[in-house]
Amino acid sequence: MRYAFSSLVVSFIFAAMASAADGEKFTPLFNGKDLSGWKIVNVAPDTFTVKDGIIVSTGKPTGTIRTERMYENFILELEWRHMVAGGNAGVFIWGDPLTAVGTPFSRGIEVQVLDGRETANYTSHGDVFSIWGATMKPDRPHPGGWARCLPSEKRCKPSPEWNHYRIECNNGVLKLSVNGKEVSGGSECSPRKGYICLESEGSECHFRNINIRELPTTNPAKEAIANDAEGFTPLLFDAELSQWKQVEGNAGHWKMNDWQLLYDGKSEAKQPLDKHLWTKKDYTDFVVVCDWRLPNKPTKKEWPLIDRSTGGDELGDGGKPKLVTVDDVGNSGVLLRGYEHAQANICCRPVGSGEITEFRTNKKYSPEVRAGVTPKKRADKPNGQWNRFIITMQGDRVTVVLNGELIIDRAQLPDVPAKGPIGLQHHEEAVEFGNIFVREL
Repeated sequence: MRYAFSSLVVSFIFAAMASAADGEKFTPLFNGKDLSGWKIVNVAPDTFTVKDGIIVSTGKPTGTIRTERMYENFILELEWRHMVAGGNAGVFIWGDPLTAVGTPFSRGIEVQVLDGRETANYTSHGDVFSIWGATMKPDRPHPGGWARCLPSEKRCKPSPEWNHYRIECNNGVLKLSVNGKEVSGGSECSPRKGYICLESEGSECHFRNINIRELPTTNPAKEAIANDAEGFTPLLFDAELSQWKQVEGNAGHWKMNDWQLLYDGKSEAKQPLDKHLWTKKDYTDFVVVCDWRLPNKPTKKEWPLIDRSTGGDELGDGGKPKLVTVDDVGNSGVLLRGYEHAQANICCRPVGSGEITEFRTNKKYSPEVRAGVTPKKRADKPNGQWNRFIITMQGDRVTVVLNGELIIDRAQLPDVPAKGPIGLQHHEEAVEFGNIFVREL
């Protein structure tokens, strides 16, 4: 009798829970069979897979998958577990569709999924914080002054046990409940509409029972909405460099380090053109996003000042070019349509990166062409920091945005091929790339 009564009580409890869930009208974000409704941001095709109703993340490389569409106000419920003690992952709320400059993560609000790590500044029990340009006011002041809310109590179970998160998001306010109790959150979040992402960060992590209930809109301002997805696909996501041509002599010189591509400047390929790294695919009209930085130690070098209105050297006394000494840390570039001369330069020269050098310096081209491929300003970050190119190629016209600044606007590139691969330039100096995405037009 006692056993039957207990079973009846448990049945009533589960029935009540199911009824509440039904009343809240949750819908699955994960169908338990495949990754329909999710898009790869910057990881390999096998980083996130589905097995036995579970999303399995290998943790490698570091990066994310995201929902196909944006969400604004909602309640999200999910379960997670780490399969390795000390594992790291996360759920990103209101994220951008592309990663932020120089990082494998998107701007957004992160709900931490962490195991077995505990310091005064972070925990493994449901921290919530803003990352990479997002903003948030934590519910409680952080001991280090960070925009991070530490949980009010420790409720997470250790690896490999399952944990339940309920994430309530409304009008820029986020609240996290861990295993049935609210413990952390923040307000005044921006963005407050965007994509939901699952994070891969180093070790195996599982997700299941991902369900969402959408709430009415509160009409966020444009600046509080994440960037829109525009159909970009990643070109860097695996150690095998599967999207790039493999040429004898390049192995070990062009190589992946997690989400970054490192080049030591020492390709042993026999043909000069083969020392560059080229995509397997040819492109006609496209937009390419490419992060880069030059990691070398600076040396003092003299470079000429450039007249941006003509593309020619500025001249001083006696008609000689004016020179300026700079801290030079190397040179590389992004090559367009398989044509070495159509190169958005990466350099430390006074003219700035993004210059299409071979067209600017070739006097067979008109003054209009030479001036057009000269950057309007120097927009480079300080040496050693990450930079971002957004290069648009349409017909024989190229536009270059560097670190958010329009530096070349529909400049003409006479003689440029109509189609060809995208390349990363060999220049006998070390260079690092990351976050390369392409969208065909």
